[in-house]
Amino acid sequence: MTPVRTVATLRRQLDEWRVAGDTIALVPTMGALHDGHRALIRAARERTCRVVASLFVNPMQFAPDEDFTCYPRDEAGDIASFLDAGVDLVYAPGTRDMYPHGFATTVTPGGAGEGLEADHRDGFFSGVATVVLKLFMQTGADVAVFGEKDYQQLVVVTQMVRDLDLRIDIVPVATVREADGLAMSSRNAYLGGDDRQRAAGLFRILMETRGALDAGEPPDTAVRNAVRRLEEAFDAVDYLSLRDPVTLSAAERRAGAARLLCAVRLGGTRLIDNVAVTLPGGE
Repeated sequence: MTPVRTVATLRRQLDEWRVAGDTIALVPTMGALHDGHRALIRAARERTCRVVASLFVNPMQFAPDEDFTCYPRDEAGDIASFLDAGVDLVYAPGTRDMYPHGFATTVTPGGAGEGLEADHRDGFFSGVATVVLKLFMQTGADVAVFGEKDYQQLVVVTQMVRDLDLRIDIVPVATVREADGLAMSSRNAYLGGDDRQRAAGLFRILMETRGALDAGEPPDTAVRNAVRRLEEAFDAVDYLSLRDPVTLSAAERRAGAARLLCAVRLGGTRLIDNVAVTLPGGE
């Protein structure tokens, strides 16, 4: 499979498929594929005739002190994985193709794009929203598939589609996990030795916190106890927060469905995860 590099070439191929009556799904990725990506591709394949996967490590969503230069990259291996997974076309633009000289327009999401990750990654959601909007416009896809592992990102993209009246359906896909519960992530490649074993404790603490909430423990108590345990298990805790699953507004004193979102640091690696919960008093 030869990747497509330019918007013009991409659109020529997609226009041919549309003339033939095909529907198109987009699976945005930054490469370093794992089973979580393959689950996204399967979900896309189930919903449309054609699947386009993007392969682009987006510099706009990395702060100066983050890992853009060392982010895992293996284009040949990723393209082979895409082919095995049933992708019809790989779109792999260069940075100058995506952001040509003079590029000056960005998207700055409020609402769900405020707090949590935004408090710890300056400009992150502007970078995500900008590149995702460009991919939507470049492909004109009918469907785009995103994983729930990056839950705030999923909500930000869904909000952007709603707010800007974009003609595309956003399909969420449940987090894919390792056997010990660790959410699959390209950055897991940074974990070695004891850190890899310690990382599995994040999901365990989240699930035990969900169990405490199910048993009727007050949300503020459950969160406080979980933070204490996370601080003991990891090098730093960026946040642990209960949020509305649709808007990501604070949900500590509401009943019913919520999302428990967390970010911790382990050595030089930052881990994020989340689980669905039901707060006391919900049906």
